[in-house]
Amino acid sequence: MRVLFGTTGGQGHFRPMVPLARAVAEAGHDVRVAAPASFAKHVAPTGLRHEPFDDADPGALAAVFGALPGLSPQEANARVMTEVFGRLDPVAALPAVGRLVAAWRPDLVVREPAELASLVAAEAAGVPHVQVAIGLRSLLTTFVDELTGPLAALAAGAGVDRDLAAAAAAEPVFTSVPPSFDDDDGDDGDDGVPPVRYRVPASGTPAPPLPAWGDPDAPLVYVSFGTVAAAQGVFDDAYAAAVEAVAEVDVRALVTVGAHGDPESWAPWPRNVHVERWWPQEALMADAVAMIGHGGFGTTTLALGAGVPQVVVPLFASDQWINARRVARLQAGVAVEAGPGLADRLRVALRAVLHEQRYGAAAQALADEMGRLPLPPAVVEPLLSHGR
Repeated sequence: MRVLFGTTGGQGHFRPMVPLARAVAEAGHDVRVAAPASFAKHVAPTGLRHEPFDDADPGALAAVFGALPGLSPQEANARVMTEVFGRLDPVAALPAVGRLVAAWRPDLVVREPAELASLVAAEAAGVPHVQVAIGLRSLLTTFVDELTGPLAALAAGAGVDRDLAAAAAAEPVFTSVPPSFDDDDGDDGDDGVPPVRYRVPASGTPAPPLPAWGDPDAPLVYVSFGTVAAAQGVFDDAYAAAVEAVAEVDVRALVTVGAHGDPESWAPWPRNVHVERWWPQEALMADAVAMIGHGGFGTTTLALGAGVPQVVVPLFASDQWINARRVARLQAGVAVEAGPGLADRLRVALRAVLHEQRYGAAAQALADEMGRLPLPPAVVEPLLSHGR
């Protein structure tokens, strides 16, 4: 079979798809990954064939993200959903994705909910499609609700005579979210069909040695606000607050600012802090005792899978608030609000997750649950059945 995986340019969006795509390829099927041209460096290490499409206009993206700090969380989420995922990304991607689907004619399209071009192209070509979750079940509903208008516009532009929001809502779902962390009322979706769950296995990539800084015997705290926040340059206050917070806690902290961030712009940082553009997150989780993050799916689930309690400060997208609330409700960490006074809130929250046993115990319980989920090869057949 020919299977096309479609993703936007976010590592947290792509990471849950990689083990499924590899498992399908290892089962002898032809697999390709439609992703932005700029995402090639992240697709290449997977060994999967990259089918690039155009990136959204960086100036237009910067304008959207530059306006977010002045908006409420609800307004910021709606802006990102409709303008970035609903308009800028798919308009740039659709020409190449449409040509690929029409020419290669995949038997199945597997997409993540923020990637709309492959949904439009699949519907236009009559190709079945399924969805890999990048968050909790309520996030999938949020995507459909927020993107109903943009999907109607995309359908009209592509000549697709079908309700794409309804098509997205009806997609079978494959998810690496463990049942107790998911936030639906039961295990079934709106159509009564339960999601197929699997676990993302460890990569097995050797961990590079950490640089020397601070007290080597001090507990390690990892700080990351993902790749999008760093790239936009409008969330510098969050990084500054995190550095200020950990400077007064008896830990050593590794802060990553993303490929577009400049570690030297934070120099000189406190003695117990070290700043890098990037570090293999999975390798860090093995040694970290806590994490400060923004609630992105990739970092949140990596911490959960490693049993690492976390402090979550949502910044700009609905899944970040959803994940933060869920982490706090299950006591796998503490959720705090961004804005003035963030450093003080982060410091109090970090000390809590470091010293109150309930947070580590809850995080470890979720890690144990995730470890019991089946590996990707076990769900290849259920996945491919939707393309037959």
